[in-house]
Amino acid sequence: MDFLQIGVVLALVVILAIPMAKYLTNVYSLEITKQDSMFGKIERVIFKLSGIDTNDMRWQQYAKALLLSNLVMFIISYIIIRFQGVLPGNSSKIDSMEPLLAFNTAASFLTNTNLQHYSGESGLSYLSQMAVIIFLMFTTPATGLSLCMAFFRGLTNQRSIGNFYVDLIRSITRVLLPLSILIGLVLVSQGVPQTLNPTAIATTLEGATQNIARGPVAALESIKHIGTNGGGFFGVNSAHPFENPNGFTNVLEILSMFLIPAALPLTFGYMARNKKQGWILFSAMGLMLLVFLSITYINEKNGNPALEKIGLSQENGSMEGKEVRFGIAQSALFTSVTTAATTGSVNNMHDTLTPLGGIAPLAMMMLNCVFGGDGVGTVNILMYSVMAVFLAGLMVGRTPEFLGKKIEGKEMKLIAIAILLHPLIILVPSAIALATQLGSSAISNPGFHGISQVVYEFTSSAANNGSGFEGLGDNTPFWNISTGLVMLFGRYFSMIAMIAVAGSLLAKKRVPETIGTFKTDNSTFLVILLATVLIIGALTFFPVIALGPVAEWLTIR
Repeated sequence: MDFLQIGVVLALVVILAIPMAKYLTNVYSLEITKQDSMFGKIERVIFKLSGIDTNDMRWQQYAKALLLSNLVMFIISYIIIRFQGVLPGNSSKIDSMEPLLAFNTAASFLTNTNLQHYSGESGLSYLSQMAVIIFLMFTTPATGLSLCMAFFRGLTNQRSIGNFYVDLIRSITRVLLPLSILIGLVLVSQGVPQTLNPTAIATTLEGATQNIARGPVAALESIKHIGTNGGGFFGVNSAHPFENPNGFTNVLEILSMFLIPAALPLTFGYMARNKKQGWILFSAMGLMLLVFLSITYINEKNGNPALEKIGLSQENGSMEGKEVRFGIAQSALFTSVTTAATTGSVNNMHDTLTPLGGIAPLAMMMLNCVFGGDGVGTVNILMYSVMAVFLAGLMVGRTPEFLGKKIEGKEMKLIAIAILLHPLIILVPSAIALATQLGSSAISNPGFHGISQVVYEFTSSAANNGSGFEGLGDNTPFWNISTGLVMLFGRYFSMIAMIAVAGSLLAKKRVPETIGTFKTDNSTFLVILLATVLIIGALTFFPVIALGPVAEWLTIR
């Protein structure tokens, strides 16, 4: 029954990804499409009121527009949450957020990470939830999708990389907003609250007073998943019955967070006019997901040997930290999808996963290309594809080419920077945190599991995921500053590098295909791509994996 549950959901992902890919291809087309008659008038009004010039941009202009717009959003968001205590829309009378926590929160939601060092229902007012959190949950995935399309255009020889503001607005009006409204209405029908009324006060059967938090939960919950955002309205995220009431909503949320990331590699195939290329990328990411999902499911299903030794039955698997209404299968699937799609939403507590069960979500964030978030994950797998082509070209003595574009030193330097930056901003801060009292004092479970807690926090931040081993006491100046900086570095340095690569490739003339051209749309390239990703990942991260989850597993056997 477990395999049937998982199989049906994954099959639905594939079925839905195909039409979604075709739709996204039309959304981001540089030509006039049928969608313009439906959305064009609304968008033209937005462009006119905003004073937006819709002409094509050079890659430098595109990068500048992306960074400037995100900087303005950061400042506005910081001010609102910093002074929410004296602003309207605060019926529950929640205090203003202290400066460093406000910095971390603004950086977190600006970067599509949604790491939370606060509890949602008690940390933010309704104004902050809507004007900051929900607002950024639209604009940050839209930013990621815009970057992705600019990169696609550079690789597929379009006339330009496009216009950032046009891509940003289209992402919201044509993709995120319609889907979030639809999903939000379905969630409301299942009992997810959507109200501006203050916290409800109820009297229990014992006569005690109970405060029941509520608010615009459905609106946040829908865009939280379709935008691969992840932050929860409530502290326990999608394990809370107000966010995720039943098995149907659990499946809906899995499909929502996986829909766009699964469609994007196929979208690339359509834009490149080579469907096989898209399916090769999809297959590479899909195979990695299946392997890591299997690791999580098998280990959680087998239970915790330490508990079994003391006489606690593990017949139903390791149910510590999991909701009974979801069970092992839906918990393992949710865990795998949320870290593969770098969403960060959780329906179980990752800190309570078995050591080997916790390796899979950690590893997928370390690789950061197993589908990934809206836009960024597909860009990362394409980055590895370019590297795979370059390495294959070196081995056989040919000039590396990808989709008719020569891969030269400039592109490889930028890609190398992006690849090396990711482990750098994970491992260096982790080492500092473990070596100093500033970081290690937050560890709730000293020893090998403590290493996993620290590494998971920085990996989640660098991958812009946002989930955490919640046993870590992370609302401290050290953790708020360090993870805030890691989130910003992990988001914007790689974005700038990839836009530069797109601009460089777009300027190159297409090289005619010959009998000696290395094919990138067949099974041989699929194997080379997987080997490139896994070998680089293993060389970079295996030592810290061995010190954390693997060592912990050996101690409880």
